[in-house]
Order: sequence, then C-alpha cells, then structure tokens
Amino acid sequence: MRPLRIEFCGEWYTVEEGAPFGIGREADLVIDENPYLHRVFLTLRAEYGLWWLDNVGQLLSATVSDATGSVQAWLAPGARLPIVFQTMHVMFSAGSTAYDFTVHAEDDFYNTSLTAETSTAGTTIMPVSLTPSQRLLVLALAEQVLVQPAGRATVPSSAEAAERLGWSMTTFNRKLDNVCEKLDKIGVDGLRGGRGKLATNRRARLVEYAVATRLVSADELPLLDRAREESEEARAAEA
Repeated sequence: MRPLRIEFCGEWYTVEEGAPFGIGREADLVIDENPYLHRVFLTLRAEYGLWWLDNVGQLLSATVSDATGSVQAWLAPGARLPIVFQTMHVMFSAGSTAYDFTVHAEDDFYNTSLTAETSTAGTTIMPVSLTPSQRLLVLALAEQVLVQPAGRATVPSSAEAAERLGWSMTTFNRKLDNVCEKLDKIGVDGLRGGRGKLATNRRARLVEYAVATRLVSADELPLLDRAREESEEARAAEA
C-alpha cells in the first residue's frame, strides 16, 4: 500500500505501513498541548488492504468529510472508518478550540461530486435550508475556522458570538436552539445530549458540521459586519 500524507498547519507528515500513526497531544502528530485533547485521540493504520482512521479516545468525536463536503461522517469514541477518498478532511474540537487536518491518499479511490445542484437562476439548492438569521448565527460561530481553515481556531462562546452580531443572549440562545433542533431532525449527530436535551458542546459540533458540509463559506463572512451595523442602527433609532 502506498503511504498516506497528512497536512496540518502547513506541515506535511508521512504515514507508512506498520505501527499505528497516532494523532493527539502526545503522539506522532502533536496537534496541541490543549489539556482537553487526548494524548492519543486518532490513529491511522493499514489493515485488511485498507487504510483506517480509528478514534481511540474516550470523550472526543471527529467530523470526517470528503473533499467536496458531500459525504460526511461523525466518528465517535471507539469507532473506525476506512479511508476511501483521495482527500479526506478531519475536524474536531477540544474545549473551545477547533482543529482540522487533511489526509491525502495516493491510491486510486472513489471520486465524489457535490449533491447540491445549481439552478438556472444560479441559486444553490442545499440539503438543509437556513433562515437569514440562522445563517448569521452559524457564521458567527464558524468565523475563525473559516478565516483560517487549516490548523486550529477558537470557537467563540455564546456571549462572544451574540456580541459579534449585536444580539441579546436571549435571542442568540433561542436561534441556536432552533438551528440545532433543525439539524438534529435531519439526522446530524452530536447536537443532543440525551433525554431531549441539547448537547453542552453543540456549538463546536455545529461548527464542525457546517464547515465540513460547506453549509456556510468564507465568502459569506461580510454578512456579519452588515448584521452588526444594522443592529447598532436599530438600537440608535430606538434611543
């Protein structure tokens, strides 16, 4: 089998057959000294004629997608996934920090194409639709990841994201609930914590899903400044 190559923060790592290649806080690929990150979180290994990505951690999960974002999977603790794409993106969060790296395979694998189609009017038809305010919320949470898409970025707190948009915390939390419930209904894992409750780390999981599936893009970030200006103008008018 041909070796894999990993791209992380502008650096390249080669994975050969043999012993598992670890990824984590103290591993072959050191992601960060973040205490919320497992010493070894993920491993890459060759087995049964395939390369596999294993989640050997106990708490953290990872979001895996192909190069187009049209295929996406949630890799929970103890789960493993065969690598069948030439380019595979991996995203995960530890505490308030989001990380991502790319796995490049030289073997001939399957090609994927975007499931979203473009109409004659130029409008993209996505698998899930967001209202304008819901899109703003996701953009505010994913802003740092979209600005620096390779490596590490901070996922803002709810208070920081609400301030970025000029919203009250009540408005932000209500809209966050709505977005998470909408995605949970279409089968997105990790947004509910059981017994009908929303997961405590739902902001990070929402960012992972939105970026991995191209639900939002860096091209839309100017909408945030516009929304902030409109909120300030509305408050000034009320005063």
